[in-house]
Parts: sequence; structure tokens; C-alpha cells
Amino acid sequence: MPDADPILLELYRHRFEGVADEMGVTLRRTSYSPNIKERLDFSCAVFDGEGALVAQAAHIPVHLGAMPTSVDAARAAVDHWAEGDVVILNDPYEGGTHLPDVTMVSPVFVGDTATPSFFVASRAHHADVGGMTPGSLPLATELVQEGMIIPPVKLYDGGTRNDALLRTILRNVRTPDERRGDLAAQRAAHSVGTERLQSLAASHGTGEVTTYARHLQSYSERRTRTALADWPDGTYAFDDELAVQDGETATIRVTVIVDGETVAVDFAGTDDAVDGNLNAVLPITKSACYYVVQGLTGGDIPGNAGSLAPVSVTAPEGSLVNADPPHAVAGGNVETSQRIVDTVLGALAQALPDRVPAAGQGTMNNLTLGGTRPDGSSFAYYETIGGGMGAGPDGDGLSGVHVHMTNTLNTPVEALEQTYPFRIVTYQLRSGSGGAGRFRGGDGLVRVYELLVPTTATMLSTRRNRGPWGREGGADGAPGRTVLVRPDGSEEELPAHFSETLPAGSRLRIETPGGGGFGSLKDAAE
Repeated sequence: MPDADPILLELYRHRFEGVADEMGVTLRRTSYSPNIKERLDFSCAVFDGEGALVAQAAHIPVHLGAMPTSVDAARAAVDHWAEGDVVILNDPYEGGTHLPDVTMVSPVFVGDTATPSFFVASRAHHADVGGMTPGSLPLATELVQEGMIIPPVKLYDGGTRNDALLRTILRNVRTPDERRGDLAAQRAAHSVGTERLQSLAASHGTGEVTTYARHLQSYSERRTRTALADWPDGTYAFDDELAVQDGETATIRVTVIVDGETVAVDFAGTDDAVDGNLNAVLPITKSACYYVVQGLTGGDIPGNAGSLAPVSVTAPEGSLVNADPPHAVAGGNVETSQRIVDTVLGALAQALPDRVPAAGQGTMNNLTLGGTRPDGSSFAYYETIGGGMGAGPDGDGLSGVHVHMTNTLNTPVEALEQTYPFRIVTYQLRSGSGGAGRFRGGDGLVRVYELLVPTTATMLSTRRNRGPWGREGGADGAPGRTVLVRPDGSEEELPAHFSETLPAGSRLRIETPGGGGFGSLKDAAE
């Protein structure tokens, strides 16, 4: 392969990233649900013909690091690819992450090749895919309780939709019209991605386009290895506890080995998978580790298969961070992923004390609400709620933001109240919840929901028993809390994980954790 022209390399970086970005714009604009249209809970990426990541948009970290496994699963399930094919899947044990994240994978044929030169993929969080409770994040103990399971299978075969499969999917969800629209939006995004890649090949030649995809991967690998070579070699260990159901805790234990131009992350010693839904499949664990390394090596390195190559991740089979069937996993994607990030950062803080911040809120504060509107139609709402970012060596943490593995927006109050039978009574920063220190952790949020109809509410959160840790003498951030105000005015503090059908007039007050502080107050005074 000839050497890359540096100008063309930069052009192709932005061309490929632009394809993923435009896919995302299409998905957002054509989707039905507020979770995708307003919160932007989706991700899009471009892969080469071998299934290796070429480019990704700046979407959701927990999606993107795990998506290569989905493409591998789709490629393994299909013997023959044709123009117009779309594979759909959500099975966490066959390329997925958790059931609400529905992934689609499509081949892209350029030039006269009989095999795909590229693949495009999208992953979107669907606000309901069936299961025990509306929103499909129930307090389950096995996967079948969490919703409909879709192995890798063609939803479109040569451009022809599998109507029997679509009817089956829609029959197993509470909001079929919304699901139909969001699935169609994902396919529309794939059509745009396919057209843009084919247009690139038509304008610049198939050989050049595919060659520069490989050049871009090689460039990212060189840049990542060069950055890792500056890290001090050594073995760094850290562990953290995750609160699971019924007041029990599980330990995540990590050892990070920095050796020259490589990083090996090993979770030996982590507790076994638990009876609840906080188990993570291995792609989620890898995704969290990739995110940490990419964040600490500098944000200007293109994220693709090359930037992931110097990082290896191992975890014991059947553990909390490498669960096996039939364990429930809905919370592993959203909660355990956050704690994995905190744990790996805790280890690397020993190697890079001037780069690693204090812990952020460490939870996504997952809330699902569902029931029946006065007109008899069903609704299902899902949202993650921001909190405090950990302070760093150079300044205070941000307040009221999503941190680490989630990169979504909040759903605007106007969109919520137009779509769902509840109202937002309070939405404000949780003043003083960030940890004190030379640099203060960001404050969490306070969000109060008033339910206008009987509603099943499910909350999945962590960092309720202990706040996010500070660093270098900084104080911990305040832990989160959830309070139910019943229609008669009585109050009850709810556990981190709960599911309950509440009467109309109930209010849920969610106070999210603040970030940890960095440095001692004495340092701040000086």
C-alpha cells in the first residue's frame, strides 16, 4: 500500500466522519420518539468491508465502542450480502448491549465488487421493547424478562422488507407506532450513508476511497501508540463498589498494565454476575476501557479500529463485567459502564495524576415512566438525567451535564409535556452538591415530575449510598437521592432501584449526584 498523502488523509478523515454525521442528522430528523429526536440517544458509524471501524460521529461512547461487535455478529449471521440488505439485532449475547439498544447493519457496495466494500451501522435506544415494565429497564433477574430479544436477522433482504418480522416486533412492544417510525428512521439513515459512500467512490475511485480507509486506521494506530509511549510503564490497580439490588454491593477490580505502546486492562478479581440487571456484557466493558484510553490520549486522534488496536481488555467469564446468559443486563449498559470508567480512571490516576479528574456522578439516573393516556393509548418514556462532572487538575467540574459513557441531551420540558401525561414541576441545579476542594466538583440536578395519570415508574441508578470520590484531597460529591411525594403530601425516600405503579398526582423528585472535588481546600486557600 503506497504512503498516504497527508492532505488527502485529513480530507478522508472528515469525509468518512461526515458520512456518519449525516446519517445521524437523518436519523434525528426522521425519528418519532423524543428519546431519539430530542435526547439524541443514538449513534452512527462507518466500517470497512472486513467489519473494522473507519469513522464514527460524536455520538454515544457506550454505543460506539461496542458497535464493532454488532457488525461482527451481523457478518457472521449472513452468508450472502446484497444491495439493500439491513440486519437488525439487539441480543446482548449476540452482538448487542442491552435490549432497548436496537442496532442495524447494512452493506455498502462500491464499484463493481461482489462483496461489500463498507458497512454502515446505527444504534438507537428505543423507549420500549416490551418486557416486565414500560421502558424496558425492569428490575429483572434474567434476560427474557427485559423485553423482546432479536438475534442478528435480516429486516430487509435485497431491499424487500420482512413484514412478518416487523409485525412480530411491533406486536411485542407497548408503543408500536413509535417503534415503527424509529426503525424506519434508522433505515433512512443507512440509505443516506450508503449513498454518500457510493458518491465518494464514484467521484474519487473505489481504490482510493478504500485505500484511505485503511490509511486512516493505520494513522490512528500510530498516533495512539505514540501517545501511549509517553505514559509511565507500570501496573496500576484500583477497585470500586457498585450497589446492586437489596442493599448488596459488588466489587469491580481492575489492573491496568502500561507497557511501551500498549495498554492491557484486566478485570480479574471482579465479583461474579449478580441476580439483578447490573451485569455488563464484554463489549460494554471494552467500550468503557476504549473511552478512557481515547480520552487520555487526546481528542484529536480519529476514533477507529486503529485507535482501539493497542488496547486489550480481558475479564473473567461469568463476572459482573463479562456476564453470560441468561443474566439480565439492562443496567450494565447504563450503570455498570459508568462505574467501569471510574474504576479504570482510578487506576490510571496513579500513572497520570495530572490528567485524571475526580469521579463524575457515576450514574445515568435512568427513569422510565409508562401507562395509558386518557384517550386509551399507551405511552413509554425513558430518560437519563445529568449530574456533576468531577473536578480536574485544571479547574472545576461542569454542573448539570451527562458524563462519560452517555453523551445525550436532556429532553426539553416543552417536548415532554406535549408528548406525555406528566409535567415537570422543578428543573434546576442542585446547589452545593459538588465536592469541595481546590477545584470544586460540578453540581447535580434536581428534576421533579408530577404524574397526571396512574403511571408505572422504574428507577435504575447508583451512587446513592456514597457520592463520587474526590482526588488529591478533594471531597466526595453528594450522593443522589430520589423522593416520592404522594398525593396526600407524605414523602418517602426511595431506593436506588425501584419499580412501582403510582397514582395520579404523585411527584417524583430526583436529585442527582455532584462530582468529586480535586485538591484540598488548603491548596485552594493558598
